[in-house]
Order: sequence, then C-alpha cells, then structure tokens
Amino acid sequence: MSTIGWIGLGNMGGPMTANLVGAGHEVKGFDLSAQALAAAAERGVNAAASAAEAVAGAEIVFTMLPRGEHALAAYRGEDGIFANAAPGTLLVDCSTIDVASAQTLHEEAAAAGFSFLDAPVSGGTAGAEAGTLTFMVGGADADVERARPFIEPMARTIVHTGGPTTGQATKICNNLILAINLIATAEGTVLADRLGLDHEMFLSVARASSGDNWALRTWYPYPGVVESSPANRDFAPTFTTDLLRKDLSLALAAGQDTGTPLAFGERVQELLDQVADAGFGGKDCSIVRRVVDGSLEA
Repeated sequence: MSTIGWIGLGNMGGPMTANLVGAGHEVKGFDLSAQALAAAAERGVNAAASAAEAVAGAEIVFTMLPRGEHALAAYRGEDGIFANAAPGTLLVDCSTIDVASAQTLHEEAAAAGFSFLDAPVSGGTAGAEAGTLTFMVGGADADVERARPFIEPMARTIVHTGGPTTGQATKICNNLILAINLIATAEGTVLADRLGLDHEMFLSVARASSGDNWALRTWYPYPGVVESSPANRDFAPTFTTDLLRKDLSLALAAGQDTGTPLAFGERVQELLDQVADAGFGGKDCSIVRRVVDGSLEA
C-alpha cells in the first residue's frame, strides 16, 4: 500500500480516488468544495484540511482540476504542491488544460526538483466510476513507468503519448473529433427521426457502416435506444456541455497558435454556446440534439 496525495475531488477525481482506495492505497485528498471532500471521505479518502496536508509524505501526487489557471495555482505558492511535497515526489496532472500551462508545469516542476507528467483522461464520469479511463501520458519514459502501477486501478488503457505536453495535445485533438462527431450524430439522428425511420433500426445500420462513431454508439441522443445514453435520463451529465466547450476552446486556441483552420470545430462551439446560453451548460453535451431539432428552450 502506498500513500497518494490528491488535489481535486469533483465529478472525476472523486470516483478515481475511490478506485485507488479499492486497490489498497491510502489516499489523502483535498478539495476547496466541502461537499466534494465529504463525498470522497465516504468512499475511503482521508480528507485533508489543505493541499499542503494532502501532499505531505505522499509517494505520488495527482491533480484533477478544471482549468489551467486552477492547476497552476495548485502547484504554486506557499500552500502549493511544489512547496510542500517531498523532494523527488512524482507529480501527475490529470486535468485537461492548455498546452502552454502544461509546459509551464513541466518546467517549474523540473526546476523545483520534481518529476512531472501531464496525463489527461478520456471516458467521462462513467469511466471514472468503472476504472476504465484512457490515460494519455506525456513525459519521460521512466516517470511513466513509475506512475503506471498507480494509474492502473483507474484505467483500461494507458498510452505514453511522448514527451512533455503530448498528453494534453493528444486529449484536445481527440475531443475536437468527439465534438464534431457529436454534432454529426445529432444532425443525422434528427433527420432520421423526421424521415420516419425507426431509431433502433437506424442505429443498427449506422453502427455497421460508415456512419459509426463513439458518440453514436454511446450517446445516441434519443431515449430508449442505447442504455448508456444520457437522453434516457433527461440528459443528466456524463460529460457536461460546459466541459466540452472548455476542451473545444483549447483545441481552437491551439488551431490559432499553429495556423490550423478548424471550421467545423468553430461551428460546433457556436452550437454548444447556444446550449449554455439557454441555461443547460450543466447538462450532458448530447443535449445539443435539441438545438438541431429546435426543441431547446431557456
């Protein structure tokens, strides 16, 4: 059993730490949300009163936070990870953040005497609960192998993507494709509905042919067709619209930085913004179907 420090116990961090506890590790966790901290404690996490307390004496420290500025704040300052983790501790950031912030964390960690990995995940809250996430890990070979036994209880797939920041780059490119497929699925299924097609029949054909994609199989946006679809539960979130908007904004920024035209990504962002503007940013992103069919009302 190892001692693990963990900062960020929200919708993803909470169930991820539960899987580490289930694997026999001691997890000391901290979150600014008292509710999130209490929920994690109910799953066996040792609730810390501060980030400094959570990382003290830990063999490895994970962070799972919403944005780049939150990750930077968690590592910096008198109460931050760099100032309070033991020298040589392996640091793993599982947040999805911009490449520039990830690069800064790699550089500042090295300067402070730490090993650092950027390791965003894919699979949503369902994957976090089930321990079937995909980890995209950027950093040195030896550090990835050192982290692997700790990641395994949370993961189905662990991919070493390359050097520093390649985990974040891989994640934002993947989610750009997801976002575009999500809209294609919404438009295709709405058209199928209006043409009078049976949804189960249409899914069976699309899955077996060129229309197949993950959003179609997992988030088919009409109820009663796919068991895992949020449409069965009034679009209760597995991956919120706001989170996909954030991830897509990172891809669009990277497109600007590299001179890459992302016309489809820009259009998807406009549609997701309509969902958020109507007050449904906390709903599952597959609710965008209701933008396509015109049924979304504030």
